[in-house]
Amino acid sequence: MRDQWEHAHTDYTLPAQRHSPASLADSEADWRDYLEHSTPNGWLIRNSAMTEALVSGKPLHLLHVTRGIDAIRASGQVHVSAGCLVGALYCSPLASQREGLRPHNLGAYLMATKPDTTPMIFEVTSDAPIPPKGIDYLHLGAIHLRTYLRYQSFLTPAENDQLEHAVLGGLRSTAVFLDVTLRNATGHATPAHEFIDQLSDAVAHVPFLGYLYFEVLSEYLMLHSTTPETKTYAHVGELNNLLYKRLAFAAVDGMDQLFDLARFNPRYHRLVQLISGIEPALGPGVADYVRRRLSHLFARTALHPSEDAASVTFQGTDLSTIQKAAPGLIGQMVFRAIRYMSRYRELYHCYEKAKALEAWDYWNSEGVPTPFNGILPKGEIGINPAYPRSSVRVWTARQDSQGRLHPDEEITAVLTPHLASWWAPPRQWETHKPADGSRVELSPVPRSSIPTRRSPMNGVPA
Repeated sequence: MRDQWEHAHTDYTLPAQRHSPASLADSEADWRDYLEHSTPNGWLIRNSAMTEALVSGKPLHLLHVTRGIDAIRASGQVHVSAGCLVGALYCSPLASQREGLRPHNLGAYLMATKPDTTPMIFEVTSDAPIPPKGIDYLHLGAIHLRTYLRYQSFLTPAENDQLEHAVLGGLRSTAVFLDVTLRNATGHATPAHEFIDQLSDAVAHVPFLGYLYFEVLSEYLMLHSTTPETKTYAHVGELNNLLYKRLAFAAVDGMDQLFDLARFNPRYHRLVQLISGIEPALGPGVADYVRRRLSHLFARTALHPSEDAASVTFQGTDLSTIQKAAPGLIGQMVFRAIRYMSRYRELYHCYEKAKALEAWDYWNSEGVPTPFNGILPKGEIGINPAYPRSSVRVWTARQDSQGRLHPDEEITAVLTPHLASWWAPPRQWETHKPADGSRVELSPVPRSSIPTRRSPMNGVPA
């Protein structure tokens, strides 16, 4: 269990250390070297202002925006949210300056686009410098799978059938493309425009691919952008979060109402148009970058690290075999399928609290009171509500004419290890039953094959 959580975290101040499947054309270390040293903003991966603040040992100031300030005052409690930070209070950094606290560009964006919320300042004083360990939700698949199998009895037999048939149907519908992706990951390149169109089609059947697609493009934009805006943020040690916000809202209608990356699936010509509209110089190279980077990340996040990527196939194999070879992928598919069940509102705390408890335990043992989104250190940072060795003070914030924040009213409230409610509209299920009518089973993964390694009351979900 602990190895899985270690596998899901990244410390960008250290060399890449994860175990990866064999036969990949590039290692994690190869990609890290390229991203850090061959992109305009790659130096921020290791040396962002947020990372420097974490390791400084000084008190951290973080911005959180909430619609539930009255509930916080009345209860004296601040609840946390699930999402990319598993079970932390979603925040962004504040930089201490003589004139006040300057919001990170992500925080400034949140305040500008959520005018019906109250900005709050959290001051976190830890007992020691904080390890800059970020959690990468793309690597949580094996944990999702283990949690589902542990609490599988919470679902009715019909719900289990529904879920298992949906997973198998999704795999069968995308098996050819998934094999193409692994071939690309092992160095057998396919045409980029065909790959993008196949990826777009596959997202409907394997929604996790939409998340992977979006995160690859976010990385591409933030690390390669050279606009004056991006350079201004880089000057103060920040990656430009506005780039991927613009991408998401331009690519998917209604994304501002429900941020659901399962709907993110631009085809080749639309992709080039979208990226060129954000920064023209980045349009021509985006498709090939997605083909290479997404293929590599898919192999690393989907497959068990003991596998040989050149030997795995998704075609003509049974679900039990795929589950052992690709527990990360199956876990991500199961997790997203459960989220859209009609009873998920009732089951949410059963599944998400189980993972949050494990995350809190891992962070406490590692000395992490403030985990961050470790896909990149882009400014999404949280507060661990169960950390016993830090103090937290809370204020509402007053913003001056220069955009800086100042503590206003100190709030007598404590962070509690309680997940705020989350709900998304149920989806229409496409049930794909085997031709012979047999029942499809998801079986527990043997320990030896486990990888080593929204609208909340008062939280902003990741």
